[in-house]
Amino acid sequence: MADSDYYSVLGVKKDASEGDIKKAYRKLARKYHPDINPGDKQAEEKFKIISQAHEALSNPEKRKIYDEFGEEGLRTGFDPEQARQYKNWTRQTGQSGARGFAAGFGGDTAYDTGGFRYSGFEDVFSDLFGGTQSSKSPAKGRDAESTLDLDFSTAIHGGSRRVTMQTSKPCPACGGSGRISPVSGDVCRTCKGTGQTGVAQGPLQFSRTCPDCGGTGRAGEVCKECGGSGFKSSTETIDVTIPAGVKDGSKIRLAGKGSPGTNGGPPGDLYIITRVSTHPFYKRDGDSLRVELPVTVSEAINGADIPVDTPTGTVQLKIPKGTRGGQRFRLKGKGVPNLKTKAPGDMYVTIRIQVPETDAEEVVAAARTLDRFYKGDIRKSIKL
Repeated sequence: MADSDYYSVLGVKKDASEGDIKKAYRKLARKYHPDINPGDKQAEEKFKIISQAHEALSNPEKRKIYDEFGEEGLRTGFDPEQARQYKNWTRQTGQSGARGFAAGFGGDTAYDTGGFRYSGFEDVFSDLFGGTQSSKSPAKGRDAESTLDLDFSTAIHGGSRRVTMQTSKPCPACGGSGRISPVSGDVCRTCKGTGQTGVAQGPLQFSRTCPDCGGTGRAGEVCKECGGSGFKSSTETIDVTIPAGVKDGSKIRLAGKGSPGTNGGPPGDLYIITRVSTHPFYKRDGDSLRVELPVTVSEAINGADIPVDTPTGTVQLKIPKGTRGGQRFRLKGKGVPNLKTKAPGDMYVTIRIQVPETDAEEVVAAARTLDRFYKGDIRKSIKL
């Protein structure tokens, strides 16, 4: 997929805001979601591509890498920092051999100096391209991230959400090897099953991914089902348990739900990053909750027991006679449970005196009667 294709998949410009990307994804997801189009393979494939594009562009760090390196930058094992170091090194050397090295041997090339250590360069190549380690060694899959939108109430109380996401699984046709061999277990004759071949350039000895087996070490034809990658895209629906007390930006770890491992290695983990919507009345401050509670003039003057909704149910808040607007009361232990300790924070209730929305004469007369009981100018102390 060419650079900027993810933007065209979602139908947005390259400078689109995070909100525009989210809006475009939701619109397309509703149209092509497998639950809405049961049995429609084209819609399912479209949904996979849309999900890939959203996963890359909705994450600021992944989007930055995608804009810089394209889809290659999102592949398992890619190290953007080492890639930048390698680019800088090739520019600084200005040698055609260095450029030929990069162009001629590709992304899985490594080298051995035969005892001579080139300070900085060897580490760059080793980390970036995998060193001289055999490509057949088991490797854990890359961790993956996905976002999950939650309403304010679910974040506080916890719950469960079913999400459908695009993932990769070992190809069933080739067993994840990327090759179809007429004889089970046949090894590649070129690399003797190591997955790498040695080449020389000047005083340096290099190893690169075997061109005949693609680094699999297996003999046979490239698997047509997976194109030799060893993996196939699939759609997986999983139930995510939301712990009580998550907040905007919290991470929920799902072990083994990340990218699949290679050569028998374990899969990575999936991290669900929560995005919590705001509430029209309740505000969160850490583990504390804050709310402005409207009361009538009579309740403020005479005192009253006012019902307040909290995470553990409705409680009665007793406000004393003569309560003034802006007074704050604490409901201990009625806040949000802490993610680590599970201990709840507190709720702070600020009183807001609400006058009747009417211009009835008797109300106006009653207000004028109340005016007689104020002692002097109630605003005299408010000065700049």
